[in-house]
Amino acid sequence: MRVVALLATYNEQRFIGDCLEHLHEQGVETYLVDNCSTDETVAIAERFLDGGGLIGIEEFPRDGVYEWGRLLRRKEELARDLEADWFIHTDADELRLPPAGLGTLAEALAEVDRQDYNAVNFFELTFLPTRDAPDHDHPEFQQTLRTYYPFCPFFPHGLRAWKASAAPEPEIASSGGHKVQFPGLRMYPESFFMKHYLFLGVPHAVEKYVQREYDAREVRTGWHGWRARVKESDFILPSRSELRFTHTDEDLDTSEPRSRHYVDEQLAAI
Repeated sequence: MRVVALLATYNEQRFIGDCLEHLHEQGVETYLVDNCSTDETVAIAERFLDGGGLIGIEEFPRDGVYEWGRLLRRKEELARDLEADWFIHTDADELRLPPAGLGTLAEALAEVDRQDYNAVNFFELTFLPTRDAPDHDHPEFQQTLRTYYPFCPFFPHGLRAWKASAAPEPEIASSGGHKVQFPGLRMYPESFFMKHYLFLGVPHAVEKYVQREYDAREVRTGWHGWRARVKESDFILPSRSELRFTHTDEDLDTSEPRSRHYVDEQLAAI
């Protein structure tokens, strides 16, 4: 079974290598839509073109601002045009995991398919630096950044994998990318996991969010949330005691999830 991840990037040199390597190890191929990155994102990704799971790279035009809706609509077009049995809509700072006992991500989706389901939700575990360990901006961040919280503002919040033949016209843009929609959707009852590395340190957070200009129309409609209004002084890291700690992917805990991101809570308090 062929599973293809649809990945859009803009200046994701910290994450792109780990993301592509992880997807390849999980039996998933990737098609990359790069939004005119100015760092080493594309150069790093090109290393995965020959036998590393990356099946294509395209440059998507950028008019000086981050237009998430246009990128999502491009992913919808790709899901109609590319050959695959299943698609996954994903981002570079996310690592997606199958349930225990179901093999790789591709093997787990094959089992979902055999059980006659055609969509999968991913439960988010948000990884965040702490005041005790504030800097993980290095290539070994997966080994050092182990503090996290479960995040679920609504359910399903990460319905981002779907069977291609069941969804010839998938819609993901209308939900801001959180939920694929199509007639006859049958969601697998068990959510898979998704580790989301929000940022690796405060300087990285400033670069990733504060220095990015968002499309004003999308901001007015409520997209981007705290990301579009946060300032450098707003990044107040939690203590380790406020978060959970994971030793391996097998001990991730989804109970009592937060409905708002920690940064968003800090902004509300301010």
